[in-house]
Amino acid sequence: MDTNRSTRIVANWIFLGVAMLIVQVLLGGITRLTGSGLSITEWKPIMGALPPLNETEWQQAFQQYQKITQFKYINSHFTLPDFKFIFFWEWFHRLWARLISVIFLIPFIYFISKKYFQQWMIKPLIILFLMGAMQGAIGWIMVKSGLNDENVYVNHIRLAIHFIAAMILICYALVFGLMITVHQEQRIVNPSLKKFTIFIIVLLIIQLLYGAFMAGLKAAKAAPTWPDINGNFFPSINDGSLTDTLFFNPIAIHFIHRCLAYVLLILVMVWWQKARKINIPSYFIKSRNWPVLLILVQVILGIAAVVNSTKILIGHFGIFEWFAQLHQLIGMILLLSLVTNLYLIRSKK
Repeated sequence: MDTNRSTRIVANWIFLGVAMLIVQVLLGGITRLTGSGLSITEWKPIMGALPPLNETEWQQAFQQYQKITQFKYINSHFTLPDFKFIFFWEWFHRLWARLISVIFLIPFIYFISKKYFQQWMIKPLIILFLMGAMQGAIGWIMVKSGLNDENVYVNHIRLAIHFIAAMILICYALVFGLMITVHQEQRIVNPSLKKFTIFIIVLLIIQLLYGAFMAGLKAAKAAPTWPDINGNFFPSINDGSLTDTLFFNPIAIHFIHRCLAYVLLILVMVWWQKARKINIPSYFIKSRNWPVLLILVQVILGIAAVVNSTKILIGHFGIFEWFAQLHQLIGMILLLSLVTNLYLIRSKK
């Protein structure tokens, strides 16, 4: 087969995987926003692909859910139809993960048999597969943190780890796809801008981590006002250890998340001004505008989510959930746009 054609097919397959992984994270967001994450109390990698098929199986699944703390203290009013609603989102989230595995494995075997891969591609593909498998294990460890007699939701630290691990997986797949499609002459050389881009990405990952903390602790509704935080620009934080303040205090986490958003907005605008001075024809000329546009939208969506956070509907999808989900989506795309620009900038020739 023509090398260019086989390379293009492999690249499209990788980018399809990136798109499917983004959908998977969004499904995870819907699962969290609808309170569906603990509806399936068992992990059955094979048989779990099928939902309950009859009334008896549905009753058995519902009875298992009724044993956990979330049902006893939050959803004790649930009927079987209510349970079926939250069950669907968690089941679909897991089903989509299985579909990603199939979309990866079957073409992988086919492409190897047809010699589509260049030798250097094999190792990154194996790493991608292992990262995907690890992500599934992290997800189940996260779910188990809520299947007990103490917690009504999953542990927010484990939720954040699950989310950040997913973003690392997506970024790795994206860079691999770019390595296949972008020729070296289409990359620019600018060491200082590359370092600045790395700094912004690191800060953005911390911001996404705190976004996951916000979600896990439902910290948005702790301060549903803007631009102030419950009437103050510097909220009063109860005395506690530094660890408790940084990782467990909802108001402190909310304040940090907001402040990081403003800092990132300023840094990305400065980055954009620097990037605009580069006039060498390349992919970078097209991609450099995306981060500043995305972060502006991201800040607006974050504000909209916060001021509507008192309209949370457990087990439903209302205005807050829409803003929160769009906020997550744009945050993910912002990270991917910065990673793309990072790849397009080289430190040296």
